[in-house]
Amino acid sequence: MEEKRLSHRIASLAESATIAMATRSRELRAEGKDIIGLSMGEPDFNTPDFIKEAAKKAIDENFSKYPPVPGYESLREAICAKFLRDNGLHYEPNQIVVSTGAKQSIMNVALALVNPGDEVVLPSPYWVSYHAMAHMSEGKVVEIPCGIEQDFKLTPDQLDAHLNDQSRLMIFSSPCNPSGSLYSRTELEALAQVILKYPNLIVVSDEIYEHINFVGEHASLASIDGMMDRVVTVNGVSKAFAMTGWRIGYIGAPLWIAKACTKTQGQFTSAASGISQKAAEAAVLADPKVIDTMREAFLKRRDMLIELLGEIPEFKLNKPGGAFYLFPEIDELFGKSKNGKTIEDANDLCMYLLNEAGVALVSGEAFGNPKCLRISYAASDEDLREAARRIKEALLGFE
Repeated sequence: MEEKRLSHRIASLAESATIAMATRSRELRAEGKDIIGLSMGEPDFNTPDFIKEAAKKAIDENFSKYPPVPGYESLREAICAKFLRDNGLHYEPNQIVVSTGAKQSIMNVALALVNPGDEVVLPSPYWVSYHAMAHMSEGKVVEIPCGIEQDFKLTPDQLDAHLNDQSRLMIFSSPCNPSGSLYSRTELEALAQVILKYPNLIVVSDEIYEHINFVGEHASLASIDGMMDRVVTVNGVSKAFAMTGWRIGYIGAPLWIAKACTKTQGQFTSAASGISQKAAEAAVLADPKVIDTMREAFLKRRDMLIELLGEIPEFKLNKPGGAFYLFPEIDELFGKSKNGKTIEDANDLCMYLLNEAGVALVSGEAFGNPKCLRISYAASDEDLREAARRIKEALLGFE
């Protein structure tokens, strides 16, 4: 019998925890179970009509051929205008690369910059795929733990203590997935002073949740003095414009990195969908106020869920400034038992809540913080209230 042998890089690659939980939730629903899914980072709104109209027009105008690998010129010009308008960043179209989602954008950068053994610095908690991307690019992951007591944010002293001449790439998000924390301009300026001491280091600033911001102005790391040549700014239309299925992300980068990412993408996927690109063009050119209704709904849900989950003694919560996640610290439950069931860790708690309460969450272990759970509040008010009720009830009686 022929041996079935996978490459080492794939055999050792972990499955995405968020996708795994969503898959398990669908399986349980197919079995007739009542499952409330709070595991996926996907807005529950529909794509705005003006964006759909732009896509329909693109179909009628036959945008159905291979686009240029880095994206249509008109979209890259629109992204340059967006960066200038929203972020104070001046990019030229040849510094923009449009990809099949921000996930591919970040992977392109990792493959373009990281050699085997180069250090990839990840402030934790981090988005689950950052670690996998570092692994796939054969980098050495250096995690910097940032706990709830510091609002899950990296301090300059922590960063300085973990950087050296082998530090090649740092990846972080603001607002952050999974914590919802976001960095102020003052905080970014302090981090920039450290980054500038290490000339080999390039920083990926993932700003995909930029417009889901509850505290006011969004600050981009690349806009800090001296950082434009040291930062790759990642964004996209999936979260703010409820366009997850359209699969459009993009980077603004130093020209040499943009060229390398275009080269990489040209051998993997080539260009993103032309129809999706024309829809994204309408989105990035629009006044961000068009999504205020969604942002306000997320803010209302955040406050409601903080209030409801705050009634659970073992849940320690911060107040996220953006995105649509809560990341409660729940390690007070570890070692406690109920009806013969002992919660050993966050993975145990997630499976317990899935099976006993019918609520799908994701363990913080996948995000670099095993003391926490990630809860997405991209769901209806009704589902969130019911999920909180079920969680609270399921956790009664643990000793």
